[in-house]
Amino acid sequence: MNRDPEELPEGEGGVRSPEESAEDAVVSHVLDAIRGGESPDVVPAQSSVIGFAEFLATDAELDRRAPETVIEPSLERIAALVDVLGEPHRGYPVVHLSGTNGKTSTSRMIDALLTEIGLRTGRYTSPHLQRATERISIDNRPITPERYVEIYRDVAPFIDLVDAKHGVLSKFEVLTAMGFSAFADAPVEAAIVEVGLGGRWDATNVADGNVAVITPIGVDHVEFLGDDVVGIAREKAGIIKPGAVAVLAAQDKAVAEVLLERCVEVDAQVAREGAEFGVREREIAVGGQRITLQGLSGNYDDIFLPLHGEHQASNAALALAAVEALVGAGPKQPLDPDAVRAAFAGVTSPGRLERLAAGQGVPTVLVDAAHNPHGARALATALTTDFRFARLIGVIGVMQQKDARGMLEELEPVLQEVVITANSSPRAMDPDELGALAVEVFGSGRVSVEPVLAEAVEQAGELAEEGGESGVGVVVTGSVVTAGETRALFGKEPS
Repeated sequence: MNRDPEELPEGEGGVRSPEESAEDAVVSHVLDAIRGGESPDVVPAQSSVIGFAEFLATDAELDRRAPETVIEPSLERIAALVDVLGEPHRGYPVVHLSGTNGKTSTSRMIDALLTEIGLRTGRYTSPHLQRATERISIDNRPITPERYVEIYRDVAPFIDLVDAKHGVLSKFEVLTAMGFSAFADAPVEAAIVEVGLGGRWDATNVADGNVAVITPIGVDHVEFLGDDVVGIAREKAGIIKPGAVAVLAAQDKAVAEVLLERCVEVDAQVAREGAEFGVREREIAVGGQRITLQGLSGNYDDIFLPLHGEHQASNAALALAAVEALVGAGPKQPLDPDAVRAAFAGVTSPGRLERLAAGQGVPTVLVDAAHNPHGARALATALTTDFRFARLIGVIGVMQQKDARGMLEELEPVLQEVVITANSSPRAMDPDELGALAVEVFGSGRVSVEPVLAEAVEQAGELAEEGGESGVGVVVTGSVVTAGETRALFGKEPS
């Protein structure tokens, strides 16, 4: 691992040579040029400039592979890769998560709970908000850019073998193998693995989850999964493996039937939200909510969850049941209530109704990664129940091929005005096109278009301030990329 000698404890490093200082200066200049010099914290505090440059180069190399938006339904390539790597995905029990919304928040809660009860954990989630290192976490922390490079270099020779014999691996397939390898190397005692897309054909499904968690299922990724929610449910149910415990969030009746059919087919045990576990009580609290959860092993009360929205309380119940199922907790041997409380009290979920700014006379700024109507509905509900805004302005940037109208319609009742924008992704929806849709939903008097995200956020703040000095806010939403870039604007580090 490359570390800046200036940051090393005494005895570990020394004074940089002129050559090293010159090389750092050159690369730093290049990075500033690439990023426009607007983000002084581009290089993470724990990384050297050279180390971070190597990470950027490695990620750029991976970007030459097929992206996550190009799907070829097959497990052949990833199965071949993990085989030649020595099956690193079989060295630890796995909690596998699929569903339409809530996967990442639920994964982070599961991770926090397992960590608090003393297990060493690995967590694989996607997509990332700001930096690819977020996808692979050890002990509840993202790996460093230097470690990302090390893992890639370890698996690269095997990637070449599989590319030549089975066809070129996608970036997501390579990242999945990197995650499994990182967990085996740590080594971890449990892995929390979130699918990338769907379930049955997702690269993560080479793993056999001891616990399969299905979060709420709706319609999303229509171009890949179609618009039939029952068909989507069948695809996602593919992560439920023989003999596993299936932990199921509350679902529409037709979806629930599909999931239960799969459980019967593979002889999986079932735990259902609203039956075997769930949220018993919920009240809004400063900075989050206070909840009582019914778990598989009993009730856990007086839990503070520093996240907003009824959907996050349900995610907490789902996470608790998943952990109980993994460790075999039951009525005679429940989890330590204090450990449960401590775990939930420390949970974070960046980009999920996250507060980025607030202060006397300054509009509150929230960011949320909602990117489909189901997520927008949960966001709108939370904004209504958990906050008391007199005037709230939305900043919305959506990706192409998403149900933008559906999202706008869900958000319309809670937003006084919207500023339509775009993120930096080449897949971002044209702001003028999105703006035209917004006019149809909100009316022309409530819609502005500002293509540059930073300027859109600033404009939204000015519009919010027209409502006075208190009770005014801005919420930025529409896609994971929009949320990530907004976090960066406010100086938030990836986590």
